[in-house]
Amino acid sequence: MHCKVDVAVMIGSGVPANIRTLGKGVCWVVLVNGERRGTAFASRAEALECRDAWMAQLAVDPGLASVRYAC
Repeated sequence: MHCKVDVAVMIGSGVPANIRTLGKGVCWVVLVNGERRGTAFASRAEALECRDAWMAQLAVDPGLASVRYAC
């Protein structure tokens, strides 16, 4: 099964309170097959690192696509 792993941006009211308290109005999330996985990240670099970890794990075990939270 082929899995698609993306990074998406959330803006405004979709940003979790803990990130808004940092003074940020934007955050990034990792999507696996269009579904959010893990936490919201305050930086794009962190989200990309998580995406890369998902891609590496899915290359070894494609069944992980059903796991909800990893990073």
